[in-house]
Amino acid sequence: LLVSKDLGKHLLEVEDLLQKHGLLEADISAQTERVQALNAAALKFSELEGYQPCDPQIICNRVSHVQTCLEELEELAAKRRKELEDSRQLWTFFQEMEEAEAWIREKEKILAAKSCGRDLSSVVTLTNKHKSMLGELGNRRALLHQTMKKGEKILAKKSFSSVGIQEKMREVCLRWKKLEEVTGLHQQRLEDALNFFQFSAETDDLVAWLQDTYRIVSSDDFGHDDYSSQALLRKHRAVVDEVEKHRGAVLALRKQLALLAPDHRQGVDIQIRVVEVEQLYGEVAEVAVLRTQWLQDALAVYRMFSEVHACEVWVDEKEQWLEKMEVPEELDEVEVVQHRFESLDQEMNSVMGRILDVNQVVQQLVDGGHPSSDEVRSCQDHLNRRWNRVVELVESKKSQLSSVLKIQNFLLEC
Repeated sequence: LLVSKDLGKHLLEVEDLLQKHGLLEADISAQTERVQALNAAALKFSELEGYQPCDPQIICNRVSHVQTCLEELEELAAKRRKELEDSRQLWTFFQEMEEAEAWIREKEKILAAKSCGRDLSSVVTLTNKHKSMLGELGNRRALLHQTMKKGEKILAKKSFSSVGIQEKMREVCLRWKKLEEVTGLHQQRLEDALNFFQFSAETDDLVAWLQDTYRIVSSDDFGHDDYSSQALLRKHRAVVDEVEKHRGAVLALRKQLALLAPDHRQGVDIQIRVVEVEQLYGEVAEVAVLRTQWLQDALAVYRMFSEVHACEVWVDEKEQWLEKMEVPEELDEVEVVQHRFESLDQEMNSVMGRILDVNQVVQQLVDGGHPSSDEVRSCQDHLNRRWNRVVELVESKKSQLSSVLKIQNFLLEC
């Protein structure tokens, strides 16, 4: 049993042989105690004085022979245990290498079957799974490193043929290196896909914002009075500021596209998408400028109408007063009316300045092609006619007063 050359052909068989060898060692240990006890008892017969049933030398020789046989048996047992343990170490090494190969094959299949996702969500999911696999790869790399060290120790002992061990180590190392290369390539593809879908998502968000902004800046609501137009203009200026802030993002699209992987940046669809975004931004910026002008024109019109209304209120009041006023014949009363006309002249100078401003605003609106030019011009003409009417009435009343004063002065001289 102890000189058997059967060291097992796989790990389970070696474990079975070691278990049997352990039983044999236990049996040897038990027999060792028995042999030692028998030897001790036998040696007592070699020490007897007087009658000796056997030659003491024969007893000593027999005891020595049995002891030698026992020691040889123990040496054989120790040697076989070492051989079996070396065999177990060898087959453990091969099993661990086979497990490593099986793990590598499994991951190779996974990497070969994996896609890079169809959208941002799927790419993020695959990226997270790949990170988990990288963690497994690190753990498996440490285990493989330990197994390789075991193989080197087995080779150093020179107990077994080194050809199979070296071949297995070389084969697994090559497959492991290939796996890491494939893993690195897949990780790069995932990163490229992630960058592409992030770029696409950001571009879609930018397009959505531009479309919403275009609907806002192309609105035909310019307010219905001075206050509402001012409110709309304030809101529009805030929108214009946002449009200007997004200019950098639109200009950066070309640079971001250039940073994508060739397979992604050379796609016709993504290039067309970038051009569409740039064109849409140009349209939004252009319409925003136009709406600013339209709101300013609307505000100018409403302010002009407000100013015209204020002037016409004054004209109404003075027109009614002038039409009802009768030139007095008494000198004292004439002087009072004359003082009133002096105050009226000051008011007319002020109102005339406001009317001139109205005429200037109207001319600007008409020259600018304002859609309400006809209405504005009509309002201007109406105000000017009424103003001229007031001027005529004032001149007429002043002329009458002048005549009365001449008559009164003449009478006084007489």
